[in-house]
Amino acid sequence: MDIVSDAVASAETADPGATPLARLYGEPFTELPRDLYIPPDALEVFLDAFEGPLDLLLYLIRRQNFNILDIPMARVTEQYLTYVEEVRSRNLELAAEYLLMAALLIEIKSRMLLPVLRSDEAGEAEDPRAELVRRLLEYERIKRAALELDALPLAERDFWPAQVMIEVSAAAALPEVNADDLRVAWLEVIKRAKLTLHHRIGRAELSVREHMSMVLRRLKGERFVEFADLFGERIDVQVAVVTFLALLELVRESLVEVTQAEAYAPIYVRLAFTPT
Repeated sequence: MDIVSDAVASAETADPGATPLARLYGEPFTELPRDLYIPPDALEVFLDAFEGPLDLLLYLIRRQNFNILDIPMARVTEQYLTYVEEVRSRNLELAAEYLLMAALLIEIKSRMLLPVLRSDEAGEAEDPRAELVRRLLEYERIKRAALELDALPLAERDFWPAQVMIEVSAAAALPEVNADDLRVAWLEVIKRAKLTLHHRIGRAELSVREHMSMVLRRLKGERFVEFADLFGERIDVQVAVVTFLALLELVRESLVEVTQAEAYAPIYVRLAFTPT
C-alpha cells in the first residue's frame, strides 16, 4: 500500500474527536501512515551560510573581536576544525576546500610554535600569519564593496525603468536650388524687363565687382531677399545681366546663399554668414 492509501486508511480509522496531525487532499488524519520513509536529510536547518573558507575564517575572527593583525591561531584553528568536521560529516565535496584551509591553519600554527632563528643579515623574521592576514583583508574589502553594490537600486529588481514613446519629427530639409531654377527665375526677370522698357541700343561700362558690392549692401541687414527684388521695379536688361553675373560670382565665392522653401516656390537670397 502506498503513502496516499495509508493516509486515507488512517484518516478513516482515526478518532473523530482527536486533533489531526495534518490534512492530505482535504482529509484530516491523526496517525502517521505505516511504512512512511523520511530521508535523513529531508529537513536541514542552516544557521549560517558561508561562501568559502575565507568567509568562515573572517566570521570567526570578527564574531569574537579578534585583532585580524594578531590572530590567536590556536583558538581560531580549533573553532574552524569543529565547523569543518560538521561539514565533512554531511557533504564531503563541500568540505574539500575547507580542509585545504584547515591544513594551512595547522601549518601556520606549527610554524609559530617552532623557535625563530634570526641572523644579522636576515633581520626580523617574517610572521607566518602575514600572507593569511593579507588574503583576509583583501577578501573583506571585496565583500564589503559587493554588499555596497548590492544595496544600490537595481533595475528590474528595485525599480522598473519607465519607457515613453515620443514621436520625433525630423527637421524639414529645404530643397536645393539648381541651375535650372536660376534659369527660370532669370527668364522671369527678362520677361518683366521687356514689358516695362523700350528697346534701346547703347554702350555702357558696367562693373561686375561693383554690382557684387551693391548686392552685398542690398542683402545687409535683411534675413532674406527675394531673387526678383534684387533687380528693382524698372529693370534695365544690361544692368540685370551684370547683376545676375555678380550674384553668380557671389554664390561661387560662398558669400551668399540661394534657397527656397519648397519646389517651385519663390527663390530667396541671403548672406552666407548671417545667422538664421
